[in-house]
Amino acid sequence: MTLNIKYLGHSGFILDDGSHQVAIDPFLTGNPLATASADDIKCQHIVLTHGHADHFGDTLAIAKNNNATVIGAFELCTYCEQQGIASTEPMNPGGKITTAFGWVALTQAFHSSSYEGQYMGMPCGAVVNIGGVTIYHCGDTGLFSDMKLIGEIYQPDIACIPIGDRFTMGPELATKAAELIGAKIAIPIHYNTWPPIEQDPANFNPSGIEVKIMNPGEQWDCG
Repeated sequence: MTLNIKYLGHSGFILDDGSHQVAIDPFLTGNPLATASADDIKCQHIVLTHGHADHFGDTLAIAKNNNATVIGAFELCTYCEQQGIASTEPMNPGGKITTAFGWVALTQAFHSSSYEGQYMGMPCGAVVNIGGVTIYHCGDTGLFSDMKLIGEIYQPDIACIPIGDRFTMGPELATKAAELIGAKIAIPIHYNTWPPIEQDPANFNPSGIEVKIMNPGEQWDCG
């Protein structure tokens, strides 16, 4: 296993196995915590959990700069195609596709999804297998009991879990989510970007699970 994870801030990541680079929810422009710009991102694939601007972010610019394939809900991919993105992989919750780097599965998430007032399909979580590592990015979601089933089916090594409250789970419910999922390592996301989602990550404290707090721009060799 070999995988480098770079945290872009908020809910964004770059996953790099040395041969393939995958961006997840690359929100940089307008992100007060971002340490990179869209022009800095090099990737072949972009995985989207939903259409909100703080997740869709710089997808169009990054995809065009890199001729990258966008993977996400059907409506999101249709929108990207209408904006000139040549390569997409439309999916929906419950679906799974094989990719050059491994595979991607979409799960349900309890949230909403729109972009500039346009409906963008179901909100999703994304399970990404790359470099021999399986990562469950919960997207924006409330707590739901099937997180335990998702953990049993996909057996993720790492779970990226929102803790900001108000629009997603707060630290207490996110703690329960991490325990349901059962990944060995949990990374808190979607917090402290703006005052309404300010949280102390010390309150995210699942039993028997290592919490990996990452700072924007930080990289971690996890494999």
